[in-house]
Amino acid sequence: MEFFCYHRDRADSVALRERLLERHWSYMDGFARQLIARGPTYAPDGETPTGSVHIVDLPDSAAARAFAFDEPNYQAGAYRDVLLRRWRNMLGRTMWDFPGGSSGGNRYLVLGLGPDPSADPAEPPKDEDLVAYGPLLSDDGTAWLGTAALVRASDAATARAVLTADLYAEVEVHDWEFGGRR
Repeated sequence: MEFFCYHRDRADSVALRERLLERHWSYMDGFARQLIARGPTYAPDGETPTGSVHIVDLPDSAAARAFAFDEPNYQAGAYRDVLLRRWRNMLGRTMWDFPGGSSGGNRYLVLGLGPDPSADPAEPPKDEDLVAYGPLLSDDGTAWLGTAALVRASDAATARAVLTADLYAEVEVHDWEFGGRR
């Protein structure tokens, strides 16, 4: 089962996250084979971290909750909240298989939160700039709750346009970059 996990930073947690960086990476190393995508999000200044995205293939919801809540930054109080949802990999690849590579261009996390569970958009848009794309689902995988996409785009407005506006109650766009050890 695939899961989308977005840890959102608590205000003023940058120093704590910096101190825990090696523990975070070591923790994620244990999930290297299961990771579909990962990476930090940033404030519009492009430098201040605002969260951490992980899309991971795990056996079940209990394993996903353990993944999200045993993470060292979460345990230390660096995160304000966690969005954890079942997810379906509509592109059938990892971010490391993205034809556009890991550098060049701006990257974004686009989250569309759906108002109506029956509105499930069936297919991803035809866009060679999609790094990852899939529906956010209920715990049992039967109800569509929104969509999460990782996108390469010239700007936030272009990234936002990857989601059809009228399907979502709210759309968030966050600067994002490929994550992992440097």
